[in-house]
Amino acid sequence: MHPWLRFAMTERELTLAAVRRTRAALVAACCLGLCLALWPLAASAEDADGPEETPPAAAANAPASAIKTSGLPVPRFVTIRSNEVNARTGPSTKYPIEWVFSRRGMPVEVVAEFDTWRRIRDREGSEGWVMQGMLSPKRAVTVMGEPRTLRREPVPAARPVARAEPGVIGQLVHIKDDWCEVTIEGYRGWLPRTEVWGVYPGERLE
Repeated sequence: MHPWLRFAMTERELTLAAVRRTRAALVAACCLGLCLALWPLAASAEDADGPEETPPAAAANAPASAIKTSGLPVPRFVTIRSNEVNARTGPSTKYPIEWVFSRRGMPVEVVAEFDTWRRIRDREGSEGWVMQGMLSPKRAVTVMGEPRTLRREPVPAARPVARAEPGVIGQLVHIKDDWCEVTIEGYRGWLPRTEVWGVYPGERLE
């Protein structure tokens, strides 16, 4: 009897209302007078910490050499490096937090880059900006749809190794034709490409 590999963790969480865009806007409006009064002091502090990040709206007018990118393909799949990664509405810590990704090793897709920030998308379509250091180039996949059978060989009739429930994450080892070799909680086997999220059609991984 092959084992069941279960998923019982939340992939992402809505942040508290205190960090939502609407609350941030309200606080900013209420504190406008104080912000104006302390503007010279804040400007001095920013100068001491280093150059301010270029906002996206100004990117078009900035010299090409001023905007760094990784040079890697976009889009591409990566994984979350930590159990708590803040996804913001824009590529700077000045933007409010929209999501908190709370599952290390979860596959996400990089869909845009801006300096040291990456805009990522999860399997449910939620997007946000995170620091590049919060992402790992290691690959993983998420089981989709319904319970799936992990098989010993990349053929439909191969011996079952384990059963994996939807949402279970496996480390991606190899892609062969229409099959993905993965490891899940110590079990190693093959799943059809169509049963997981985290790989592209026709992609190869040796």
